[in-house]
Amino acid sequence: MTKTFPQKIHIIGSVGSGKTTLARKLSKTLQIPYYELDNVAWIRKESGDIPRTDEEKKEHLQTILQTNTWIIEGIHQEEWVIDSFQQADCIIFLDTPYKIRIFRIIKRFMKQKMGIEKAHYQPTFSIFFKMFRWNKRFERVGKPKFFKQQQAVLAKLLMIQRKKDLDSYFRQF
Repeated sequence: MTKTFPQKIHIIGSVGSGKTTLARKLSKTLQIPYYELDNVAWIRKESGDIPRTDEEKKEHLQTILQTNTWIIEGIHQEEWVIDSFQQADCIIFLDTPYKIRIFRIIKRFMKQKMGIEKAHYQPTFSIFFKMFRWNKRFERVGKPKFFKQQQAVLAKLLMIQRKKDLDSYFRQF
């Protein structure tokens, strides 16, 4: 019996864990569209981001969830996101080591400031320092919250700390 590759994948992890990079790679390899939850939560404008209401976020996310295939990535765990965890065939939790995430936050900021890497937001020092706080908060609050609130979906959870863990999972297909 051959396993079928998941067609609905939700990727979660802290800032700098590799969510977007993995989502892009899987999207290209599997020919499945990917979506960033930040772009569901915010209306991106040249003049600055405008937050969507919880109802608007939920409606926007529902349009994605109604499609046959998707990859969703993001750190969000609020009420409006719960359906995506429930509908996912696989939830990939990137539990990248803390020091690696710190390095990636610094590297990303430098690349954005030099214009090498684009961002959906203005890469200010304020955002840069917030990323360190968000990273620490995810470790202390977000990660335990996920395991407490999402017990019903833990059977489809794939915890990834290193690339070799992910490679091992994909070899079964």
